[in-house]
Amino acid sequence: MNIHEYQAKELLKSYGVPVPVGGVAYSDQQAAQVAEEIGGNKWVVKAQIHAGGRGKAGGVKVADSIEEVQKIADAMIGTHLVTHQTGPEGSIVQRVWIEHASDIKKEFYLGFVIDRGSQRITIIASSEGGMEIEEVAEATPEKIVKEVIDPAIGLLDFQCRKVATAIGLKGKLMPQAVKLMKALYRCMRDRDALQAEINPLAVVGNGDDKLIVLDAKFSFDDNALYRQKAVTEMRDLAEEDPKEVEASGHGLNYIALDGNIGCIVNGAGLAMASLDAITLHGGRPANFLDVGGGASPEKVTNACRIVLEDPNVTCILVNIFAGINRCDWIAKGLIQACNSLQIQVPLIVRLAGTNVEEGRRILADSGLSFITAENLDDAAAKAVESVRG
Repeated sequence: MNIHEYQAKELLKSYGVPVPVGGVAYSDQQAAQVAEEIGGNKWVVKAQIHAGGRGKAGGVKVADSIEEVQKIADAMIGTHLVTHQTGPEGSIVQRVWIEHASDIKKEFYLGFVIDRGSQRITIIASSEGGMEIEEVAEATPEKIVKEVIDPAIGLLDFQCRKVATAIGLKGKLMPQAVKLMKALYRCMRDRDALQAEINPLAVVGNGDDKLIVLDAKFSFDDNALYRQKAVTEMRDLAEEDPKEVEASGHGLNYIALDGNIGCIVNGAGLAMASLDAITLHGGRPANFLDVGGGASPEKVTNACRIVLEDPNVTCILVNIFAGINRCDWIAKGLIQACNSLQIQVPLIVRLAGTNVEEGRRILADSGLSFITAENLDDAAAKAVESVRG
């Protein structure tokens, strides 16, 4: 689960991390009011969507007057902002964040991520702030610093100083950097975050230099949200794929892709294998929907309906290896779906595991035109063949 920049800043502020004074606005009039309350003579208006690259796309602008703040907010709110992370359809800007324009002297990158290799939280930092870290890694990998944190010990001061020194922070900025990194680590750990990114972390001020967070992103572990009520309350469903939201409401997991073969599977591993098999046969998956364990006929019907809501789907591949699930339940669900949804696209079904013979018998006796397959490879080949006509 992701949150907006303004929510990330509020979260960081609660841990003592310095962020600019600001406020969120849902209209141009409210934006002007927020700017007036903040005070000063220069503000930054930032579109709030769950995507990076907003600055290059015109989603971050500086205003020199209250009237300009209102004008910029009016132009942003309600528009589709297209960045390299949104896709061509863009994301609707429903709110903007107004904050003091900072006098920036130097920008840095600071991120905390779960490193799957070491299975530990790892700091990634760079002196090249304000840029996409992937671009820095590709062009100047020597400017990226990594520090692995032992979960049994936690983040130690010397590790913070080591990172800060490597990216060029020194003098009075050093204790600020140590305090900020330790606060960010506590926040990430306490809130079950998978990633916490500050870009840029900036040095601002005239004579009395200070570190301040100018932009922040957080991604949280969906599996831990049950114990993170405050985090869950920050969820913005409007920023998520409507089909993914609906699927989660039925206890299903749906991931949209860009092909034309819909995939209904059980288990993430089988989902990955199904996508690989389709690709190996020259096809392109449109999505995958994981029905999980104990899929009732109603659950399977909902799965078919959600997959078919993608207009690009011209074929559905059902690949079930039943353990907790039962193949007869899946078969009954598919028949129910065909009858209630009047499915017009080819439906390739591969069943294996618990009650497989009963499941196959139910499909055969249904009188419906299922295309059955003996194994995953056979199923993928038939799915690709069906979309090619």
